[in-house]
Order: sequence, then structure tokens, then C-alpha cells
Amino acid sequence: MDFPAVSRRRFVCGVAWFAASTALGPTLRARSPGNRVVVGVMGLHRGKAHLEGFLTVPGCEIGTVCDVDRRAAAEAAEWVEKKTGRRPREVVDFRRMLDDPSIDAISVAAPNHWHAPATILACDAGKHVYVEKPGSHTPREAQWMVAAARKHRRRVQMGNQRRSWTMVREVMDLLHGGIIGKAHAARSWYHADRTGIGHGRPAPVPDWLDYSLWQGPAPERPYLDNVVHYNWHWRWHWGGGELANNGPHFLDLARWGLGVDRPVRVSCTGGRHYFQDDQETPDTIMAAFDFGTSQITWECHSCNPRAPHGAGVGVEFLGEGGSLLLLDSGWKHVDAKGRIVREGQAPRRDADHFANFIQAIRGEAHLNSEIAEGQKSTLLCHLGNIAWRTGRTLHLDPASGSLRKDRAAEALWGREYRKGWRPRV
Repeated sequence: MDFPAVSRRRFVCGVAWFAASTALGPTLRARSPGNRVVVGVMGLHRGKAHLEGFLTVPGCEIGTVCDVDRRAAAEAAEWVEKKTGRRPREVVDFRRMLDDPSIDAISVAAPNHWHAPATILACDAGKHVYVEKPGSHTPREAQWMVAAARKHRRRVQMGNQRRSWTMVREVMDLLHGGIIGKAHAARSWYHADRTGIGHGRPAPVPDWLDYSLWQGPAPERPYLDNVVHYNWHWRWHWGGGELANNGPHFLDLARWGLGVDRPVRVSCTGGRHYFQDDQETPDTIMAAFDFGTSQITWECHSCNPRAPHGAGVGVEFLGEGGSLLLLDSGWKHVDAKGRIVREGQAPRRDADHFANFIQAIRGEAHLNSEIAEGQKSTLLCHLGNIAWRTGRTLHLDPASGSLRKDRAAEALWGREYRKGWRPRV
């Protein structure tokens, strides 16, 4: 299953592929009778929200639930049965869904290190894919995911659900329509009150967990008692820290609002300041992305909930006519003197993003976060992490998006895989 050796040109020219992304061609219809779409969900912790989202869509059925935690699979199957009257199949190994001709789409809510390999295998098996953010663990995986979607002509949606919120789409129309004139910058932030994760100790693998499958594509590591099911986020081997966890949502909004794709310069400072524990990723971050004519910043304080505008998350666009503040609770247009000119609210409906995915499979809509578009935003997160890990500012070619010669940064463009698990496109 190993992927052929990657040439230095392809290795270094990281993001030139984004500009070459093409449409998927003719609309694709579900194979199921009556235009019914059958979905298999992989990863049933975050995946619980996927089950709820898909079951709000008429004609969408949960065919299989999959988790390496047998308890989670049984609990999810029982929940679906109570909700629909039909009990889905339960599997531990997601590859069993690839061989099931009744499944039209696979929804990937497993940890980050699984996102790209699972998506690529699913596309190869003829399945459409909904994949959680960030969608990839490295920039190289992002390239492969888009290549797989194009090769197999599959619909692949990334789970940055704000792309489908009615309020966000209306605000973007206002912004692009000139409500604050030319927007030249966007500042985004994330604040929370996370606690420490302690120091993990070697322990026997619980009998309910298939730890070998949990590791999947990642090189094997001994089982520790403080990693599964959530703290893998803060270990580089499996996760990407807060930049890869919440960064994709808000950097995506910033990039969408400014209408930019690739930065020319990226820097990132910060550290693990609040706790001395096993967390390898920073809890305090200031990342800056220079696009030449505009810029984006992302500030993170994951262990301190005191946040701007009284909101733990948000994006503020700065322009000639004041600023436009976009929060999960609503939006405000503030003039140059700080006066609120206009504001609005609308319900948050994550279910709309799942509905958009199903509609796209049926040929009734375009994906709101098609994987190539989603990975442009994820790339910012990867670049911010690479800048932090190398301790240097990254410089990219403005035309191709490729990294300027930087051996330390290039070394983090991809990752090692467990034998037999390297993705093949």
C-alpha cells in the first residue's frame, strides 16, 4: 500500500496544487433506490453529532456505525435504533464499510491522524466522504486528499460547519458587498478554560479498545492512560494542537471574508504556559499570516477564558468603513468611531452542513466546503504549527504557494506511516 517516493519538486512545492483544483464534473447520484443516501459513521465521540446531523436530512439513513471503542459503537447503534426503529450495523474496523456496497458515503470523525488515510481509502472504494476538520494531519496529506477526490470523482466535504450557517453566509455577502469598504485585515481568536492533562503512565490496553486500530496509520506508540479519547489533540504524533482543533473554523472565516488563498509569510509565537504536563502543543498562540495586501491573525488562549467582546471565539474584519464583528451569537457593523451601525442574529444550525453534503451527493447543490477549499484554510493551520515548531518565519512563493527553501520546514511537510498504511492515490 505504500505510496511511491515523492520527488523533491513535489515535496517542496507544497500548495501549488490548490490553484489547479477543478470541478468534479457531472453530478453524482446516490446508488440507493429512491435517492436514499446511506451513511456509515467512523468515530463515535465527535461522531455523535454526525449521527444527529444526518438524521435530520430526509432520505438519509445510518447504515453502519464504527468505532475502535466497542462501547461507543453499541451505544450509538442503540441510539440510532431508538431514533429510527432500525439498528445500524456495528463494526470496529472501518475498512469493513469500504466493502459494503449499500453504503454511499462515509463520515470520518476519528482523530486527525486518520482523516486523510480514511478519506483516500473511502474515495478509492467509491464512497463520498464527510471528513471532520482539520481534514489532514500534514500539508502533504491535504494534497493527496484533493487528488483522491478528483481521481475518483467523489464529493468530499470538510466539517467546518459555519460555511453552511445562514447567518455566516449572509454576513459574508454583506462583507463582500462593501459594508465596511475594502477589508484589509481580519483578527480571529479562541479562548477557553482547558485544564492540564497530567502525565500519562503505561497501562494495559482496556478490553473495550482496539488500540492497534486506533493508531491505524500512525507509527505505533505504547499505550498511555491519558491519551484516548481526547488528549491526543495535544500530541504532535496524532494531533495538531489548538491551531488544528479550532483554527480551521475561524481562519477559514477570515480567509473567506478577505477573499484570499495563500499567504506569502507566516509566523507563530507562543508556548505551553499554564501547566507542566504531557501537552506538546502550545496553549498560548499568536499566529500571523501575511497575504501581501491583507493579513490575518489568530490569537489563542486555551487556558484563559477572558476574551475580546465577551465572546470565546470570533472574527473581526477591519476595513475603510469600520469593522464587521462575526461571533457565534451574532454580528455587528461598527463604524470608525466605535458606534454600532447595524447588527443581527440567526440560529446556529450545524445540521445544514450535513444536509448540504447529502444534497451535493444527489446532485442538488454544490458543496459549501469542498475539500480543496477547506484544505486551503487547514493549510494555514499547518503552516502556523510548522512556524512554531521550527521557531522561524516561513516564506512562500506568492504565485505557486510553495515554500521558499527551508529544510527544517520541509521536514514537517509530511509524516511517517506505519508499515502498510501510507496513503496511495
